[in-house]
Amino acid sequence: MATTFHLVCGSTGAGKTTYAQNLVKRCNGLHFSIDEWMVGLFGKDQPEPMRFDWVVERVGRCEHQIGRMATRCARAGVAPVLDLSFLRASSRANFAALAAASGFDVTLHFLDVPADERWLRVTTRNETRGETFSLDVSRPMFDFIESIWEPPTSAEMSACNGVHAASCCVTSCTHS
Repeated sequence: MATTFHLVCGSTGAGKTTYAQNLVKRCNGLHFSIDEWMVGLFGKDQPEPMRFDWVVERVGRCEHQIGRMATRCARAGVAPVLDLSFLRASSRANFAALAAASGFDVTLHFLDVPADERWLRVTTRNETRGETFSLDVSRPMFDFIESIWEPPTSAEMSACNGVHAASCCVTSCTHS
């Protein structure tokens, strides 16, 4: 059986990081978190106020390097679990194409949680700064992300062996 690239998507506060961490345990995979990369590499350099163009350019650099590392992991038989938000269909398509071009399967895990519940989670995370906290998410930031979020279509889910997941549970590591 081929190694699977696991793409974890959902809007802000859907529970992607928690879901991805649980999936890693079940799959004996390796977690790649865009938040960890961005905060670790660029957090101290971010402009105030934050500029969307500045973020997008650096996310693109991180995604490129993560793609290279994920491919190396998959070649070594370790399933990459990609917690990169995947807010846009084009980003998900790029990683699905990378997996396919490298001979690996892909599973798209879609965490579909209502916006009001996600905002409550975000405010709680901002206050408690628990295990999955990376940065404060303000209401304007949350609303902006909502405006650019593109949920997967049924065709995309079908093409990517999609799993419509609740953020509280983890399904299997492979899709048959």
